[in-house]
Amino acid sequence: MSVVQVIPIYTSKSKTARYFIETLPNDVSLEMVEIPAGSFEMGAPESEKESLDSERPQHEVTLEKFCMGKYPITQAQWRSVATLPQINQELNPDPSNFNGDKRPVEQVSWLDTMEFCRRLSVHTKREYRLPSEAEWEYACRAGTTTPFHFGETITTDYVNYNGNYPYGDAPKGEYREETTDVGSYKAANAFGLYDMHGNVWEWCADDWHDSYKGAPKDGSVWIKDNKNYEAPETLKLLRGGSWFLLAQLCRSAYRSDFNARARDYFVGFRVVCVLR
Repeated sequence: MSVVQVIPIYTSKSKTARYFIETLPNDVSLEMVEIPAGSFEMGAPESEKESLDSERPQHEVTLEKFCMGKYPITQAQWRSVATLPQINQELNPDPSNFNGDKRPVEQVSWLDTMEFCRRLSVHTKREYRLPSEAEWEYACRAGTTTPFHFGETITTDYVNYNGNYPYGDAPKGEYREETTDVGSYKAANAFGLYDMHGNVWEWCADDWHDSYKGAPKDGSVWIKDNKNYEAPETLKLLRGGSWFLLAQLCRSAYRSDFNARARDYFVGFRVVCVLR
């Protein structure tokens, strides 16, 4: 059984966050953190350095509370869920290029992650899914309005990205050329989430749109065509940047697109759950 607990989350100030632990096959744990309800300005202002038109217009979004994975899904968690009964498609139990139980799973397509969420939902009898793009950014920012939840910039002491390409006034840093164990940097945001910047790109549930014109204001998933939502050729959302790319792409507001069936060694995901 999953148990709701209260744990301390340490950032620049001591904070607490409610969370529960989901027990997966083979005694693998999945930690889910409660994200409080609230409103925020989604996107980037024109004044934000190296921001793009695709991150605008800024718009207010109001969300109900939900739970989100404390970390990106790990290879141990992926392997555990891959043993559960198939629903729509097979899952490769070991797809990752960089091996390690605590490293984020990568080389998983958007379609693969949908299967993962469906198997997890059946197993737990809770609704698990990919986050909407708005949920992801809200959770990443955790009340901040700066380019990163850390502030105006990041360094490779706290984020896994290509340190040869810093952002703003940050110095050049290390380029590790691979993923790192989730939570390695011991620096959660104010909601208690780790690795929201860098390490691996994270899939969101939404279809890609070139801008926020007409975007929903309630945090829901933005779909172009319900009939073709899971078509392999559709473009889906990626957020958060990765170990492979420059710091600019790790900004809270940065958004990118990728084919739903595509797999690469810098793309992973995390899950959300709504407790009713």
